[in-house]
Amino acid sequence: MTSLSQLDTPAAIVDVARMHANIQRMRTRMNELGVRFRPHVKTSKCLPVVRAQWTAGAQGVTVSTLKEAEQFFAAGISDILYAVGMTPAKLPKVLALRRQGCQLKIIVDDPAVADAIATFGKTHGEVFEVWIEVDCDGHRSGIHPDDKDRLVDVARRLTGGGMLLGGVMTHAGSSYDLDTPEALEALAGQERAGCVQAAEHIRATGIACPGVSVGSTPTALRARNLVGVTEVRAGVYVFFDLVMHNIGVCRMDEIALSVLTTVIGHQVDKGWAIVDAGWMAMSRDRGTAKQRKDFGYGQVCAVDGTVLPGYLVSGANQEHGIISCENGPGGPDTQIGTRFPVGTQLRIIPNHACATGAQFPEYHALNGDGSTEIWPRFYGW
Repeated sequence: MTSLSQLDTPAAIVDVARMHANIQRMRTRMNELGVRFRPHVKTSKCLPVVRAQWTAGAQGVTVSTLKEAEQFFAAGISDILYAVGMTPAKLPKVLALRRQGCQLKIIVDDPAVADAIATFGKTHGEVFEVWIEVDCDGHRSGIHPDDKDRLVDVARRLTGGGMLLGGVMTHAGSSYDLDTPEALEALAGQERAGCVQAAEHIRATGIACPGVSVGSTPTALRARNLVGVTEVRAGVYVFFDLVMHNIGVCRMDEIALSVLTTVIGHQVDKGWAIVDAGWMAMSRDRGTAKQRKDFGYGQVCAVDGTVLPGYLVSGANQEHGIISCENGPGGPDTQIGTRFPVGTQLRIIPNHACATGAQFPEYHALNGDGSTEIWPRFYGW
């Protein structure tokens, strides 16, 4: 057994008990709403995590890269949605995966690309399963639910070209800008209504559109009903992070990912403790900077995970992090060297679990008895 004190730092730590609790919370919520759940695995990119999600009842996975699709398929998962807009240059990789038996689904929101998919499919004798991306909130990609003509045009180009229309899908990414239950519930309703409306536009023309897929962690956890929806996708819920905490969908003690770091020096006059986790460990993500509480590069915790109120990673260089106490009337903490002597281990809760996880090739899974085990992580494109 390896304890935290024996690990080289910086290291990515997954609190296994918290992770399982988060997985069960989402599964319970989806059961209440009566929909299937397809986790987005871009957050963890880790087979033991995904196996835990599947054990709890998840069906299929969502990926953000074709490399993720290749790796998870090689690990035995075949029901995969590649939830990034397709480009013709990537179709050979998609074809290769499908020829191996992977039930890979792709998405599109552009008529010309729909034509390219149909042409490529006909040329190679493959019927691709394609989903149309819907823009439910003006956040990113997709066809607006009110744009009936474009929705139907893309659907006709796909089905007329011999492809299978799997359904419509959307992602309420603007949920990350909200922080009240009322606002999140309203956006969840908008997300559901927009995607269902898009499917109905297509169905009204006689084209089958069986699937309606929605999802983001905040809207999944705050939706009141999902009538007309067939599946939900969400990813960061498995770990949570400070952005999710600020949004209001998790408590600090539900965040399962942290970075173990060691104090390596001080600037006492500035109230700084220097640690060996800089932005190469924490990432440059400053997602909380625009939220109601700015956590710098992360919230400082004791090695046992207890939050140390007011202490943040206030600055970061490539390999050095700066820990300081939020300035109050008393100014910098000149006792910081005494509080955190050189060699002290601390854990930092990250702003964005996806970005911080991406800095590491592996997680150290922390069990209830204090032991750790290595969980490899997929990475790259």
